[in-house]
Amino acid sequence: QVQLIESGGGLVQAGGSLRLSCTASGLTFTAYHMAWFRQAPGEDRSAVATISRSGEFTVYEDSMKGRFSISRDNAKNTVYLQMNSLKAEDTAVYYCAAGQWGTYPSQVPSTFAHWGQGTQVTVAS
Repeated sequence: QVQLIESGGGLVQAGGSLRLSCTASGLTFTAYHMAWFRQAPGEDRSAVATISRSGEFTVYEDSMKGRFSISRDNAKNTVYLQMNSLKAEDTAVYYCAAGQWGTYPSQVPSTFAHWGQGTQVTVAS
């Protein structure tokens, strides 16, 4: 049984930082691209950042470039999202996802087969 367990969400002031973690079990971690998505109330789920199986390639949504950083530790089956300079509009539920589609990581939710339960990030302005 595949499980993706996120942690690290919470309430932070605008301009602050948070680090999200997602630990995977029940799958061969190095066979999967990993990604972080987010979903705010009334909005569609959208990609935040994705990382390739080896960690060599990363892709960021434009508004996150320079503020967010995705990384992975294949020895720990864990992917991270470091979020700096947080803004009120970053408030959302953040989801970890694992997928095997393609040579390079996708930003399309349907290409990811496994999802975590989500962790709430709230940025107070």
